[in-house]
Amino acid sequence: MREPFAYCADYLRETDRDRYLATLFAPADKREALFALYAFNAEIDRVRDLARETMPGEIRLQWWREVILGERAGEAAANPVAAAVTEVVARFDFVREPLVDLVEARRFDVHNEPMQSTEELETYAARTAGTIFNLAVRLLGSKTDSMVINESGSAQTIAYVLSQFPRHTTRRQLYVPADILQHYGAVPEDIFAMRVTPELRAALAELRLRARRNLAHVVGAKIHEIEKPAFLSLAPLRQWLIDMERPGYDPFDPPVISPWRRQWRIWRAAKSFQRIGA
Repeated sequence: MREPFAYCADYLRETDRDRYLATLFAPADKREALFALYAFNAEIDRVRDLARETMPGEIRLQWWREVILGERAGEAAANPVAAAVTEVVARFDFVREPLVDLVEARRFDVHNEPMQSTEELETYAARTAGTIFNLAVRLLGSKTDSMVINESGSAQTIAYVLSQFPRHTTRRQLYVPADILQHYGAVPEDIFAMRVTPELRAALAELRLRARRNLAHVVGAKIHEIEKPAFLSLAPLRQWLIDMERPGYDPFDPPVISPWRRQWRIWRAAKSFQRIGA
């Protein structure tokens, strides 16, 4: 595999192993572009970790925006992920505008404003995780119904919100929509104090239910064979959501699925796509 795409593959194996494994089931001639797309997504995902203050985070996101727009050619060439994604943009121009929009949507991550509504969360999911699913399908040479894309993005975003709940809490970030919290009587003060209340449990159960419904719709959709590798990273999700239904679940210490079980579930779904929901 050519550099810097080989770098992207190695980087992805460390930062988003589920998508790395899923990409191995894609046709060989499609893997480079997918590795670049997913590595770019992983880079954007860690902006808040690398730049803990708002202004440095905004600067990093702006840099990536300009890379996608072709305004940082010299600097991009020195960064293997930027170099790879720049080549993908040049080869597949349809990725440019959605990736710019993804960067804009991720500006939410570098601020501490709360997610106000379920609708806002769904929009965030569509512009971020949904964009990655959509572009992956198109890079594979197909096009899936937008509803399936949005439901995939929503399920994965909810998983992100639940898995990162402890980290977001320590930063006083709130991705759980305010309207869901209000509906169940959960208050941000309890969350930031890391108090596990019945109201908080009910609000998070509502999110899990939404994720499971979305996942079930993806499984029931008519997805062409060529598109399936784009969705295989969802395979470990259902069991993880079920694990949160067990007595004693602590949202500030979410369950972990071992790497070998995640790998097995992805392999199983690659052999029988319906097993994503099993």
